Amino acid sequence: MSIKLSSDELSPGLRETPDEHGAFPRLDGYQIDQVARYGTRRPTREAEVLYAEGDRGHDFFVIVSGVVQALEHGEVVRVHGPGRFLGELGLLEGQPSFVTTVVAQPGEVVQLSADRLSELVRGDSVLGDLVLRAYLMRRAVLIGRGSGLQIVGSCFSPDTKRLLEFAARNRIPHRLVDTDTDTDAEELLRRFGVTIDETPVVVVPGGEALRNPSNRELAQVLGLHASSPPNDMTDLLVVGAGPGGLAAVVYGAADGLDVVAVDSIAAGGQAGTTSRIENYLGFPAGISGPELAERAVLQAEKFGVPVNVSVEAVTFSPRDGHYVVGFDNSSQVRTRSLVIATGARYRRLALPRLADFEATSVHYAATIHEARTCQANPVAIVGGGNSAGQAAVFLADRVPGVHLVVRDADLNKNMSRYLVDRVMRHPRIEVLLCTEIVELLGDKEIEGLVVENNQTRHRRTLPVRALFVFIGATPCTAWLSSLIALDEDGFVRTGEHVTTNDVWWHRGRRPFPLETNRPGVFAIGDVRSGSIKRVGSAVGEGAMVVRLVHEHLSFGART
Repeated sequence: MSIKLSSDELSPGLRETPDEHGAFPRLDGYQIDQVARYGTRRPTREAEVLYAEGDRGHDFFVIVSGVVQALEHGEVVRVHGPGRFLGELGLLEGQPSFVTTVVAQPGEVVQLSADRLSELVRGDSVLGDLVLRAYLMRRAVLIGRGSGLQIVGSCFSPDTKRLLEFAARNRIPHRLVDTDTDTDAEELLRRFGVTIDETPVVVVPGGEALRNPSNRELAQVLGLHASSPPNDMTDLLVVGAGPGGLAAVVYGAADGLDVVAVDSIAAGGQAGTTSRIENYLGFPAGISGPELAERAVLQAEKFGVPVNVSVEAVTFSPRDGHYVVGFDNSSQVRTRSLVIATGARYRRLALPRLADFEATSVHYAATIHEARTCQANPVAIVGGGNSAGQAAVFLADRVPGVHLVVRDADLNKNMSRYLVDRVMRHPRIEVLLCTEIVELLGDKEIEGLVVENNQTRHRRTLPVRALFVFIGATPCTAWLSSLIALDEDGFVRTGEHVTTNDVWWHRGRRPFPLETNRPGVFAIGDVRSGSIKRVGSAVGEGAMVVRLVHEHLSFGART
């Protein structure tokens, strides 16, 4: 089969949109025939809607001949010709479509269901990789363009910021329609019959308006697996979906274990808030934390395990030789083994009036979402570790200037050498060693910071409009109560650091590495006492813990 279509041959207004860095590849005739094995060929007619904005689980289409337009809110944003395939990442994850596709010039398509597309991705490594890479890039294109959800609210509202962060952490395309500055806001509110007091409002694909939804409500509408975890017994429950937790899910499911995975916010953990990870094996050009998480989620789903987000663990208890974890939506999971991968959260600065600015100008992540909110203003970053360095390099390419505020006298103390070199060489990064913030200036938004050199006591004012905080972390272990042994800083003790008791004497063994004081309960990643705070080590622990889970389950069967 030969596919040829010159833009000059198309009628005015139907010229095909160029590819964007591999996001819109063209299949050749042989590849189209391979796809057709999973679906059917059929003709198209002019003005036919292949799928509409808001449709979930719509079919997958490859254009054999003709032209298809993609529309957002009625406006044409892309034109596709022969060889192109439609859809984006949400099709594989059960999320609603962010565009409407309409046949502009009739021809022929290959059509297959979302389930058959999943079979294609699993069964054909070449085509599957092509589709996955294109879909990941298309999601990035949508996010960068500000497509998808419209979050209508004031930038000074804590709920507006909560919804923006939830969308960003879950890599959902979105944009803020600011009721304080955006002229479109009033018209949108009027259209949906919403008063300013009912904001923020989320306009989801398909046109439904959600009045100040909770994270879980929004997750359910968007198909983010926000359903209650199953109540029946499972082999392995993984609480926390950072790199370590996701690795445990993928390896556990691949080994045939019955696995349940949950996270209180989004897949990715702290790595998911990182703009670029450059020292992770196998990615010489680096990879963003959100993309790494997205790929891992797709792998988990490939093995039949969705990651339930916006479900937070609140209780833990032993029962009948197994364990029960309770969640904030009143559901419970009974499990034969448990992996604690809840990670840690960045600490807050002990500064007066910090809470006044956290809804608008203080950030604990550095992704494209936060960069967009800075609006080309200089920023300050507090911290001397890799997260702070990665944020500095990422933001310095998008804002006029970055002030990196470091309490210690040596940047090499907690930051990788390659990152120190990049920070020091960047012309828009100023490194302030032996320096601490002593005062925040401004009314509703930060308008400047007063910093002090902790050696000379000299003070100066930094003219910044945003503050990024990466200053160490507090482990997320409150839900474990006093049943799991913690160290003096609240991190989970494992392996040789666990004091054995009668439970272990009856079992006839000592705790495995990564195992807590409770048989069959393991801890990995940042939440574990003594862990190495690196993505690679977390993933390694996630793989290792699955082997130990097998050992625990088989040992229990023998005894």
